[in-house]
Amino acid sequence: MPVNLDKPHLWKTDVAASVDMYNRWFINFAPAAFRDTRVRTTQSVKEALRATNYLTDVQPALLRQHPEILPTLRMSMCPPLAVDRLIGLSSASPNLVKCMEKEQRLPVRMSSVKADQELEKIAAVIERLADPDIFVWLNRAASATKAEIHRAATIIADRLCGAVTNPIIRNAQEQRQLAVIQAYLEQRGYRRLHPGDGIKFNSMPSGTFSFRMNVPIKQTNGVQSINIPIDAVIMPKAAKRGDLPLFFEAKSAGDFTNTNKRRKEEAVKMAQLRHTYGPNVRFNLFLCGYFDSGYLGYEAAEGIDWAWEHRIDDLSLFGI
Repeated sequence: MPVNLDKPHLWKTDVAASVDMYNRWFINFAPAAFRDTRVRTTQSVKEALRATNYLTDVQPALLRQHPEILPTLRMSMCPPLAVDRLIGLSSASPNLVKCMEKEQRLPVRMSSVKADQELEKIAAVIERLADPDIFVWLNRAASATKAEIHRAATIIADRLCGAVTNPIIRNAQEQRQLAVIQAYLEQRGYRRLHPGDGIKFNSMPSGTFSFRMNVPIKQTNGVQSINIPIDAVIMPKAAKRGDLPLFFEAKSAGDFTNTNKRRKEEAVKMAQLRHTYGPNVRFNLFLCGYFDSGYLGYEAAEGIDWAWEHRIDDLSLFGI
C-alpha cells in the first residue's frame, strides 16, 4: 500500500513542515559542521605549506609524492585557479591534473619521466601566481611567522571549504538522518548489520538493517553488473523467505532548485533495481528539507514512495 505518493492533498503541508525542520537544523548545527571541516582543512593546508617550504620550493617530486595537495595549491593562486584554468595556463596533461584532483594519484600508465615533465609545468605556474597578499613572506628575506602561516592557512581553508560548502552540509545532514533512522529501528528491536558481518542484502535476517550497503544491479546490456550503494537497507520483522528488503535513500536539500535538478537520480536508481530484481522492488526516500510538489510528483510517477523525517512514524506504514 502506498504511504505518501498517493496523497497529494497532504504534500503542501508536509513540504512546509519539512522546510521548517531543515531550517532549524541548519541554523543550529550547519555552522558547527562547516567550522569542524574548516579546522581540519586548515591543518592540512599548513602541512601542504610546510611541504612546499611555504610556497618557495614547489618541486615535481613533491607533487608526485603528494598529489592530494594540488587543490590547496590552486586555491593559493592569485586569482584562485579552477582545474581547467590550471590546465590551460600550464599546458599540462588534462589527464594528469584530473587524476590528481579526483583520485589523488598520478595516471597509472604515465611514465615517471613524462609525469615529472608535466609536474614541472604545474609547479612553475604555482610559484609564479602564488598570492603575495596572503603569503606575505614571499617578497621579503625574512621567514614566515607562525601567525602569518596560520592566517594564510585559514584563508586558503575558507576558499577550499567555500568551494564544497554544499557537500559538507549534505554529508553532515545525511549522517544525522541515518542516525535518526538507526535510533527509530533500534527502539523497535531491529539489529544493525555491519560490512564485516559478511551478510549480503538478499540474505539479511528479518529484523535487521544496514547502511551504505552495496546492491549489485545489471546494466542495460544485461551482462555486466555493478554495485550501487543504498543508504539504508531494512529487512522487516515480518519478512518471508525470499523477500527483498526495503531500500531507503536519505535525502536532504537546502533549496528547491537543486532537488529538481537531482530528481532523476532516484528514478534512475529505481529503474536499475527493477531491471535487475523485478517490479516488486521497494525503493523509497527519507526526506528532510526543500522538496516541493514538482519533485514529489515526479518521484510518485516513477512509483517511488517516501517517508518524511518530521513524521518519522510513517516508517511503520512500510511494514517496519
